[in-house]
Order: sequence, then structure tokens, then C-alpha cells
Amino acid sequence: MDAAAQEAKLQLIKSQQKLVNAWFRALKKQPSGALNKQFHEAHRQTFEAMDCLTCARCCSEVGPLFTDRDIQRLAKHLGLKAAEFEARYLRVDDEGDWVLQSVPCPFLGEDKHCSVYDYRPKACRQYPHTDHPQMKEVLDLTRKNAACCPAVADMVLRMMR
Repeated sequence: MDAAAQEAKLQLIKSQQKLVNAWFRALKKQPSGALNKQFHEAHRQTFEAMDCLTCARCCSEVGPLFTDRDIQRLAKHLGLKAAEFEARYLRVDDEGDWVLQSVPCPFLGEDKHCSVYDYRPKACRQYPHTDHPQMKEVLDLTRKNAACCPAVADMVLRMMR
């Protein structure tokens, strides 16, 4: 999917936000097994056709939550103490979570590659969460991601048809 198609999908999701929100509310009433199957198939189809390196919006606009394990792993990889890593790259948000001080992610290269890919946070490893084993647990997050991630927008539009 080229950049123009990605942008078109995001704009369609944003322009149809009321319909998208209603659709997500209806999903919460579906049986978990059917919901998981539906999302996982859409995830498979979308990522057969999409290369995240053509986009990297997740790294340039969103930013992950960092667990204590993530902080330890990244700090060690970068030769820093955990406190140094936190002071240099992170802040605590309103919900008490460790997040990046700012986006884009400082580890995102101009080529849209992650310089710490093998050590990246759990949230990055799992993004966009559309293959989560229990999709009902992440439906609100998925709805939000549909407005910034072209892959999620594609999945949602595909499933809404």
C-alpha cells in the first residue's frame, strides 16, 4: 500500500468516526472467539500486503509505554543505567506510565528503521495489537489506532464492509 493509499484510508476512518465508533461498540457484543478470528484474519491479510517501513507513524506519532523490563533491557543495550535511560528518554504520563519524552521516537532512523529493534519495548513488539489473543481486551486501543495506523485503518475498513 503506497503512501497515498495509506493516507486515504486514515482520512476515511477519520471522516466516518461516528460510524466507526458505533461499529466498535457493536463488536463488544460479539463472542470472543468470532471476534478474534475476524481480526486475526484481517491482520494476516493486511500484513501480507503492507510493509510498516513505508509508514512508521507508530514511531513518529504515537510512542509506546515502557515496562520496567523494557527499560532494563534498553538501558543495558545502550550501556546506561536504568535511571540514566529514564532521565534521557522517558517521562511519567498522567496515568503513571513510562512514555517517551517526545515523539518521534529517538530510536527511529531517517530510513524508518528502528536502531534498537532487537531490544524494542513490548508495546512496539505487539503493535498494532490486532493479533492479540483476546481482542475484546484491546478494542478501545484498536479503535484509537485506526485513526493513526494505516494497517489498522485497512483492517477496520475491510471488516466493516
